[in-house]
Amino acid sequence: MQHPHPHPHPDPRPRPRGHRRRRVLLSALTVSTALVGAGLTTLATGDTAEAATARQVEKLDRGVVSVHTDAGNLVSWRWLGTDPGDVSFNVYRAGTKVNSTPVTGSTNYFHSGAPAQADYTVRAIVGGVEQADSVHAVQLRTGYKDVPISPPAGGTTPDGVAYTYEANDASVADLDGDGALDFVLKWQPTNAKDNSQSGYTGNTFVDGVKLDGTRLWRIDLGRNIRSGAHYTQFQAYDYDGDGKAEVAMKTADGTRDGTGAVIGSSSADHRNSSGYILSGPEFLTMFNGQTGKAMQSVDYVPARGTVSSWGDSYGNRVDRFLAGTAYLDGARPSVIMARGYYTRTVIAAWDWRNGTFTRRWTFDTTSSTNTGKGYDGQGNHSLSIADVDADGRDEIVYGAMTVDDNGNGLWTTRLGHGDAGHVGDLNPSRAGLEYFKVSESTGQPGSWMADARTGQILWQTASGADNGRGVAADIYAGSAGAEAWSASDTTLRSATGASLGREPSSINFLSWWDGDPVRELLDGTRVDKYGTSGDTRLLTASGVHSNNGTKATPALSGDILGDWREEVVWPTSNNTALRVYSTPVETTTKITTLLHDTMYRTALAWQNTAYNQPPHPSFFIGNGMPTAPRPTVYTP
Repeated sequence: MQHPHPHPHPDPRPRPRGHRRRRVLLSALTVSTALVGAGLTTLATGDTAEAATARQVEKLDRGVVSVHTDAGNLVSWRWLGTDPGDVSFNVYRAGTKVNSTPVTGSTNYFHSGAPAQADYTVRAIVGGVEQADSVHAVQLRTGYKDVPISPPAGGTTPDGVAYTYEANDASVADLDGDGALDFVLKWQPTNAKDNSQSGYTGNTFVDGVKLDGTRLWRIDLGRNIRSGAHYTQFQAYDYDGDGKAEVAMKTADGTRDGTGAVIGSSSADHRNSSGYILSGPEFLTMFNGQTGKAMQSVDYVPARGTVSSWGDSYGNRVDRFLAGTAYLDGARPSVIMARGYYTRTVIAAWDWRNGTFTRRWTFDTTSSTNTGKGYDGQGNHSLSIADVDADGRDEIVYGAMTVDDNGNGLWTTRLGHGDAGHVGDLNPSRAGLEYFKVSESTGQPGSWMADARTGQILWQTASGADNGRGVAADIYAGSAGAEAWSASDTTLRSATGASLGREPSSINFLSWWDGDPVRELLDGTRVDKYGTSGDTRLLTASGVHSNNGTKATPALSGDILGDWREEVVWPTSNNTALRVYSTPVETTTKITTLLHDTMYRTALAWQNTAYNQPPHPSFFIGNGMPTAPRPTVYTP
């Protein structure tokens, strides 16, 4: 544990009086047409004009899903960011319309009494004209769908320890450009290690898998990438806007791409007798999402340099990696790759355009610009990406400090390292976004809520030692805005820090699961609804496992199918399938697919990073929420 700077003075950027986070409500359909060429439009917000840059998002299909229950099928689908605001829908079973009047107030329909195998499509109605059929519904005939996967063959380490493989973290992206999301799945050996643990590990494998189980490719990262939660953060996103996602990962000598081609030297073995890899070249590689082919490899930034300069000499702190995806120019996504958070931190931003990496900027806490300003030692075991200063461009919220879209430090609280952080519109009565974080350092607040724009501390809890878990979300309708709770605190807290009584039964993940906009608790292999006297079980998944030990996280959780509610993906107990669960509960709330809210979408991309954290959108979803804003987006 590293002790942070003793004085928690933020280093804020001045905030204009009366600033309000403006939310663009213009129909994205108009914007997408107007902006593909220019990238910019000016629209009226009250009596002021404001520039709004449309952001590149995935060109998705309707994502129709049918979830069977004893009473019938819940059919739900995506309201796309490129749909007009007044779009409505008809639902068809095998070509016969099943709804009596168009569906206008939501994007779901319960078809009472229908069998599990009923085949559904949806047709949008635009300007009174019914459009063509959507894709056919993905059928969750038993409440879930199994996507077949196949584990790599196990092996034996140089010191004679046998290992097998478990399906670990997953992400989603449209790898082949067909409008449907595909899985990117990390396979972790049973001897994967935390950086603090010595010992050899098996290789890490990453698969591209379609929803029907077709494996597009398998990448073997090789013996010179150690396996564990902190070594391989993979980013799957369409960086160049060609309609097909790429996959970015740190690689090394012996990495084998999806076509079988080897990066660097196939014979090199840089492992030392403790299993650490503290020498040899390190690369950042961009892989083709459809084929798994390595398209370009560049030197990883930063290089490890002198191992001890990162805080120890045996290899714990030097190999702590984080990764993300951010819209640094406000319109197109860039790759964020980082190293270090206990002492020195270096963050590199890369653009992928026309088949080539270009480094946009590098933030280094040891540079002359940043030395002595309190940015060192502030990183979490995770990061968040958000436009915290409402200038249209994303920032990197890196633990107790934030780096601006241009690579300059924006603010630091100097409150040090921690495990979990949550950025969102946690208090909708305040302008802008908030940030809730837990701390791992004795003498610092156990948890705190800050203004995400300036780092100004809004409230904090008593100091304590290692506070390993913390969550913020609107889980209780009885208090305005989000609630926050943590492992070392004894109470659920309001958005302003007041005690609300009983803490939830878990301090882990979140899910919008039932019909109301209040969020549910996701922990291990279950979903619960918070109650002041006890929590109610909504889902108990069977035949599956959670990941990452006591973190007990799913392979993935997020809005990946159907309406705005969130699916949960767990690997089956025998690691032969990804089991996808989706809500069977009808809702009257209509929200654009969260995949087209880029703060939420990039959160799905970084969810696999180190200690996984749940995604949050750029606007408030919860009890008493206003009409959800429409995104300003375009598709390639």
